Amino acid sequence: MGELLKNYDVWGAIWTTIQLAVLSAIGATVIGTIVAIMRVSPVAVLRGLGTSYVNIFRNTPLTVLLVMSVLGLAFILGLSFSDDFARNAYWWAVAMLSLYHAAFICEALRSGINTVPAGQAEAARSIGLTFSQSLSQVLLPQAFRGAVAPLVSTYIALIKNTTVAAVIGVTDIAGLLQEITENEGAQLGIFFMVAMVFVVLTLPLGVFGTSLSRRLAVKR
Repeated sequence: MGELLKNYDVWGAIWTTIQLAVLSAIGATVIGTIVAIMRVSPVAVLRGLGTSYVNIFRNTPLTVLLVMSVLGLAFILGLSFSDDFARNAYWWAVAMLSLYHAAFICEALRSGINTVPAGQAEAARSIGLTFSQSLSQVLLPQAFRGAVAPLVSTYIALIKNTTVAAVIGVTDIAGLLQEITENEGAQLGIFFMVAMVFVVLTLPLGVFGTSLSRRLAVKR
C-alpha cells in the first residue's frame, strides 16, 4: 500500500473528486433553482420547458451524458472548454454532473414549495407582491427549509456519482483506481481506501443534513 501511495498521486485524485463534487453541487443548485422556478411559473411555456428539462435529464443515464459531452459536443461539434484533453474532460464532467443533478434538485425544491400553505402565497399577492417577489421572499426560503432532507440526499448521490467521470478520462479517485487496477492488478487495500474516501465525504454530510432537517422542521 505504501508503494502505491508513493507511485501514484492518490491525494491529487482525492482532491479532484472533492473539486468535482463541490463545483457540481454549486452548479446543480443554481440550475435546479432556476428550473424549479420555471416549473411553478404562471407562464405555461416556462412550465413546459421546466418539465421537459426534468424529464429529459432525470431519465437519461449519467454515463450517456458524459460520453455524449466528450464524443459528441467536444469532438464532433468542437465545443470545448480547453485545448488540453484532461482539463476539457474535467469541465465537461462538472457541466454534466451539474445538469443531471439539477433535475433532482428542482424536484426537491418543488416538493418544498408544495409544503408551503397556499394561504401564504395568496397573502403575498394580496399585499401587492409580484410573482418574483413572493417567490424570493416567501416561497423559496421556506422551500429550501422544507427540502433539506431530499437536497442532502441529492448531494450525497452527486458525490458518489463523481466516479462516473472516470469513463471520460477524469483522474479522480475512481479514475486512479482504474489505472492502478490496470497496472498493478486488483489491490484489496486500494479498494478499501477508495470506499473509505466516499464514507468520509458522505457520512458527515448525511449526519449534518439529518440534524439540520430536524432543527428546521416546521410543526404544522
